[in-house]
Amino acid sequence: MATDDLMTRALATLGDDDGAMSVEAILRLSDLAEVSEPMAIADVADLLGISPHTLRYYERAGLVVVGRDGHGHRVYDAGAVRRLVFLTRMRLSGMAMRDLQDYVSLVDAGEHTVPERLDMLIEHRDTIRRRIRELTLSLTAVEYKITTYGGETGPDVQTPAVDRTTRRALRA
Repeated sequence: MATDDLMTRALATLGDDDGAMSVEAILRLSDLAEVSEPMAIADVADLLGISPHTLRYYERAGLVVVGRDGHGHRVYDAGAVRRLVFLTRMRLSGMAMRDLQDYVSLVDAGEHTVPERLDMLIEHRDTIRRRIRELTLSLTAVEYKITTYGGETGPDVQTPAVDRTTRRALRA
């Protein structure tokens, strides 16, 4: 499944509330009540909204360890699915595969790596925040342009007052 489709599905899980994300919302995204017994690859792919190919890729990349049944088929336990939930959220947020591999290596190395993991996550959080600011600026420009053509921006968007120089730049 494409990243856009996965993001749409993740946002749908949160519901219509566009307000601040909460710990409860994150827990809803990672609710694994459905994982009471080992799952087949097709079931995990469906649960997470990603392809079996992506799951096999994550396994080959060393991001997740997956058991096998007596017939050699992959079986995902709750721990593997929890890790995959985290991995898919990090990929949606733009974390590079190499960074995910480094992070997973640290997790697998043990508790003494917590400070390094924390540093990685803080850096990634700062990258996400910067990207959000960039996207907010881009959205403001698009909303302004829509209003210049007589369109509606919606009740939740306020087009700010814009000085003459900025207005000329946006007319382009």
